[in-house]
Amino acid sequence: MTNKVALVTGSSRGIGKAIALRLAKEGYDLVINYARSKKAALETAEEIEALGRKALVVKANVGDVGKIKAMFEQIEDEFGRLDIFVNNAASGVQRPAMELEESHWDWTMNINSKALLFCAQEAAKLMEKSGKGKIVSISSLGSIRYLENYTAVGVSKAALEALTRYLAVELAAKNIVVNAVSGGAVDTEALAHFPNREEMLAEAREKTPAGKMVEIEDIVHAVMFLLGDGSDMIRGQTIIVDGGISLLV
Repeated sequence: MTNKVALVTGSSRGIGKAIALRLAKEGYDLVINYARSKKAALETAEEIEALGRKALVVKANVGDVGKIKAMFEQIEDEFGRLDIFVNNAASGVQRPAMELEESHWDWTMNINSKALLFCAQEAAKLMEKSGKGKIVSISSLGSIRYLENYTAVGVSKAALEALTRYLAVELAAKNIVVNAVSGGAVDTEALAHFPNREEMLAEAREKTPAGKMVEIEDIVHAVMFLLGDGSDMIRGQTIIVDGGISLLV
């Protein structure tokens, strides 16, 4: 019961999986959360166990507060503690503002924004047992810039970044550090749902000042820095990892 434990939501694939595997290599037992892709989640768990760590696989749509509470009950029953929470799970409807329906808005805001608040509430209760904890969320440039068809997701990520600031202040007394990482375009499975995927990738390749696109590992490096001891005095910040593309007007 003394091993450190990390929860990464949406960790069956993509950036979430890469973060989970890195944490396992650093000696953490993992909670692998997924909503639909059970096969991928189980495969991720196998990879973590092959590294000598424990893996608890939990199906939960984090847009549903009841499912969030049930997930954290499982974590407490299995491990009795939580040291790290990476709020990675994301979804959203890709449509222009004038084509959005209420159901699209609610779905996107619930998974991308509401989930952070209610997961953080539950995570903080477990982190208090150890006397400290770290929370890092994954955001995107759509929170501060216009991206085509990205209205609902962009607004939800802006809310996530604002919530990061509020949580950072309010959880500081519990010795819980809260930050976020915002990435430029990364060629993951999630990007396949964008109607303008090819245009986004082409722009990233051509215009990123660093001369190359952001890769999954670039995001992982930033997340691991924020989860480490060397970042304790960074609070409520959103670190942008985009090769400099957001600096261009």
